[in-house]
Amino acid sequence: MTALLITIDTELSAALHQRGVGLEQNLRQSIWGETAAGAFGIGWQMDLMDRHGLKGVFFLDPLPALIHGPAFLQPIVAAIVGRGHEVQLHLHSEWLAWAKDSPIEGRQGRNIGDFSLADQITLLGLGRDLLEQAGAPRISAFRAGNFGANDDTLRALAAIGIGWDSSVNPAYLGHGCGISMDAGQIGAVRAQGLVELPVSGIADRPGHFRPAQICAMSAAEMRAGMRHAAQEGHDAFVIVTHSFEMLSRDRMRPNRAVMRRFEQLCRTAAATPGMRPAGFHDLSPALADAPARTLTRVPPNRLRTGLRVAQQAWATWRYEHRLVPA
Repeated sequence: MTALLITIDTELSAALHQRGVGLEQNLRQSIWGETAAGAFGIGWQMDLMDRHGLKGVFFLDPLPALIHGPAFLQPIVAAIVGRGHEVQLHLHSEWLAWAKDSPIEGRQGRNIGDFSLADQITLLGLGRDLLEQAGAPRISAFRAGNFGANDDTLRALAAIGIGWDSSVNPAYLGHGCGISMDAGQIGAVRAQGLVELPVSGIADRPGHFRPAQICAMSAAEMRAGMRHAAQEGHDAFVIVTHSFEMLSRDRMRPNRAVMRRFEQLCRTAAATPGMRPAGFHDLSPALADAPARTLTRVPPNRLRTGLRVAQQAWATWRYEHRLVPA
């Protein structure tokens, strides 16, 4: 059975904070997805997954606690864990720019991979502790903000006892992601003392990787990728979305096109033979020790790609051209 991991990077917006938006408004817009038309953040996502018997992995960024204090994490963790979904560690080091008491003596960087191994151990250990103190079960997996990890990130995670990473998105390798890994890696693999499980995807044109992200793939592309993974018996199919991804870019109204993709994803996942919902707590590290075998991604299809480009253009016009600066 192919494990389906629907991963949700769950984070406050550093850009909104920089523009002077307070904690409560940032939470409403970035985590709960509140708009005049309703709430379409993590609660709405869990509603959809629950309806279809699926499981979400919420990679939650605790680093804003350096500015706002840790109390804001508790309701988020409680909401996720209370509904049977999984909390794992995410980290956007941009927040260090506003830290009142820096854990690494004021050093800053856009990505976790910008820091020394010692600083990464400190930051990742702090993030793990903040989540577990907020009520999360043992943290066992990590994803870097901006996919901006490097090999030292993996070493740091192994040093603090986190056994899984999912910071490899082949679209970012060499473009922010400094982990030493082949872009063709599909299954779980051991790296620097832990198990790396890359983000899944398809080939949307010859030699080009398209990640399995809700806002990046059409429903047809996601369906093709999932079915192909199940038919080939991949270890896992790892999907990416964000807590705010169901909203327009200004986070003022729902993006119905992206919401429909998420709904279609859930329906497809529930109906795909050979695929099971999972989190990292459900996976065995032994996946990385299986004999090597040839795995492939869905090959390009001009019609499928062309339809997605047309759909994206329409959705951008429909949901983004009326943006009013926040």
